[in-house]
Amino acid sequence: MKEAGIAFESLDGLYETSRSYDTFERKAVRFLRAQARAKNVAYCVDGGAFEDRVAGFLAGGKGVRVLPGVSKSACAAAAAGVFGTFTAVSAQEASERPLTRPLVVYDLADRQLAGDVKLVLTEKFGDEAPAVFVCGERAQRIALFEADRQKTYGTACALVLPDEALLDKKKFCLDDFLAVMRRLRAPDGCPWDRAQTHRSIRINCLEEAYELVDAIDADDPDKMCEEAGDVLMQAAFHTLMEEERGHFTMTDVLTGLCRKLIDRHSHVFGGDAASGADGALSVWEKNKMTEKHQATFSDSVNDVPACFPALLRAQKIAKRTEKGGWVISREQAAADAAAAIGELTEAGSAALGRFLYCAAVLGYKAGGDCEQALLDYGKKMQAQYTAFEARVRADGKDVNALSAEERAFYMQEAERDTTA
Repeated sequence: MKEAGIAFESLDGLYETSRSYDTFERKAVRFLRAQARAKNVAYCVDGGAFEDRVAGFLAGGKGVRVLPGVSKSACAAAAAGVFGTFTAVSAQEASERPLTRPLVVYDLADRQLAGDVKLVLTEKFGDEAPAVFVCGERAQRIALFEADRQKTYGTACALVLPDEALLDKKKFCLDDFLAVMRRLRAPDGCPWDRAQTHRSIRINCLEEAYELVDAIDADDPDKMCEEAGDVLMQAAFHTLMEEERGHFTMTDVLTGLCRKLIDRHSHVFGGDAASGADGALSVWEKNKMTEKHQATFSDSVNDVPACFPALLRAQKIAKRTEKGGWVISREQAAADAAAAIGELTEAGSAALGRFLYCAAVLGYKAGGDCEQALLDYGKKMQAQYTAFEARVRADGKDVNALSAEERAFYMQEAERDTTA
């Protein structure tokens, strides 16, 4: 424009006085609209108009004409040898947009911005992902971690990430995972994976869920990461089986999940109000009953999964019956449990079932988690017995040949050992 003798005004001053790129954009739009009220204004950008968000904000205005121009991202893609479709995103927006390869990140204005982009991309694609750094007409192949180690940066610079073959990738996304699973289920895939049915791997869901819970109890992040993946694989396995039968796809599953989260959190995404965690839970439960078309509380009570562990299921039933008006005080729950103990002298499983259910109700009324409490106490008894046997054996005795007094002594010692 200087060479053509065309007078112009730069917006660099607005950029330099802005705290962020978003602030600059708002200032620029206000300034340009104010100028346009008095005269015709041409807002020029380096590259295609669609690559500039300020131009995007202006485009919907009355009397605005858009001349697309030459795309910086397309030029960078061509320089890197990427042709056809690709994802293009401004460096300023890299952390805000979905990123898929082939990918062009343009407007690498400075080293700090390049570093920010690198952190976003390496988290998704890995440090060693192949990339091309394009600056003007120069294109250099680099590893992604070198994106902020180049000599020159500016609005003419871009980072291009070509696509990679599935087996060459170091990091994977949900689409990659589904591609692997579909390959295993393909006609020429794995014979074992192809032979599985919903019924044959049904128990695997429970096993993997328990292993994830075990990793959570151990507070082991690496194990949690692995086991969460195994749980995800089970969900995908069953989904792909139904996809093959034409019933639903992973998109349907994710759509249903997102819809459920939005609808049930009406205190976040809708007009309901909730005070604290208890209030949020009440809104969730109300919306859940509506969603499941449960016209009565009996519908909710009978919806407790039959495959739950018995103690967990009993406590769920107690919780839902109370929401439906079957209110039992803590004192009454304790009296019911005491009465049920007296019935244990009778033969048959009914008395035992009544006692265990009353115990679950009492646990619920006391604010406890019966399933977790019993698991924790079981671990405690394992530790106490281990200490008990170790002491007996250390004294050269047989655990099955102890007198009543000896047994009581060693049990007390074991309890002291495990509570110290």
